[in-house]
Amino acid sequence: MEYKGKAHVVGENIDTDAIIPARFLVTTDEAELGRHCMSGLEENWVSRVSKGDIMVAGENFGCGSSREHAPVAIKGAGIPVVIAHSFARIFYRNAFNTGLILLEVGDEYQKISDGEMLTVDTEKGTITTAEGVVISCSPVPSFMQEILDAGGLVGYVRKQIGAE
Repeated sequence: MEYKGKAHVVGENIDTDAIIPARFLVTTDEAELGRHCMSGLEENWVSRVSKGDIMVAGENFGCGSSREHAPVAIKGAGIPVVIAHSFARIFYRNAFNTGLILLEVGDEYQKISDGEMLTVDTEKGTITTAEGVVISCSPVPSFMQEILDAGGLVGYVRKQIGAE
């Protein structure tokens, strides 16, 4: 699947409290959580984001707690893909389980500038910048793509058992 959007570079070691502060964890509503996405880093950060934009981060993105609200808040902000040097292990699993695509690129993330338009092809495993720089990453495995296509693990299981 191909995604196009503006890059929002957020830095290193962004923890789940920065992604969605605890004071907003009174709901699981994706849209409500999305309105406060990254407010632990910068109040009103989400006001710069348009639907389809792409988040870019350094090492250890999503560290901190195991709360699923963090990837849900990112999705709620309209961001379908996060590119990072690396992700915290539990955040990685929670993201795919909730339908958020993560792409790990190591130091290559430094080739992406804040505000730059990106094209991401999750099947080919490529990220192309507006200047034509191509960054390679592992494509999303087909079994994980099926989870994403179902909107997350709950939707995938419902589909598998014929509950939909």
